[in-house]
Amino acid sequence: MTERENHYASGMLDARYIGQVPYGEAWDMQKAYVKQIDGGERAETLLLLQHPPTYTLGSDRHPEHLLLDQEELAARDISVFEIDRGGDITYHGPGQLVGYPLLYLDAVGLDLHAYLRSLEQVIIDWLGGHGIEAGRKPEYTGVWVGDEKIAAIGIKFNKARHRRGFITSHGFALNIKSGIASEGFGGIVPCGIQQFGVTSFNDLTGRSLSVEEAAEELLPYFLKQFRYERTDNGALTQE
Repeated sequence: MTERENHYASGMLDARYIGQVPYGEAWDMQKAYVKQIDGGERAETLLLLQHPPTYTLGSDRHPEHLLLDQEELAARDISVFEIDRGGDITYHGPGQLVGYPLLYLDAVGLDLHAYLRSLEQVIIDWLGGHGIEAGRKPEYTGVWVGDEKIAAIGIKFNKARHRRGFITSHGFALNIKSGIASEGFGGIVPCGIQQFGVTSFNDLTGRSLSVEEAAEELLPYFLKQFRYERTDNGALTQE
């Protein structure tokens, strides 16, 4: 478990589910929040949301892993963004729970790799609570069930300007809805990995869990792993 007393700030987290948000709008929101958290103007934040159909290419991008041309992208109404997180190409779309932890990490004794592992552990523990045996694959990030990826992770560590350390941005994308693998991931080589597949919670369980329900369920696992308390103990969904 991550040691909060060495790496984190207040222990209070503003956690919100904000529905479906266009990718560019959410990216701008993250950048603004990073500056505000760095300056002590905002509590550390976990944004939980969905995106319209979107492909994002990270800093390790390989454009050839996008298999659709501009005409096909337009026909499917899929946006494409080249962004500043790590990793290659992935898909975001309705039926996927996206989480953007915007957290201050103190520089003293900081292990950035451990932060990524902690994000994975949140999802592994939540899936385990549903009887799904999930884990990691050597040489790859994300969360896997057998040879199928259920959650992708790509992060950025933004160097703090007003104190020693970093503020995180980007985060995880957890597949919930049945059929999401063929809907969106079929147009790319996900994360540049050709030999393994993609799955979702509902495909694995035969359930019809909504993204909102998944957000409510996942949050306590996040709070426990990172040792936070919520700034607001009311409903996660904001009216």
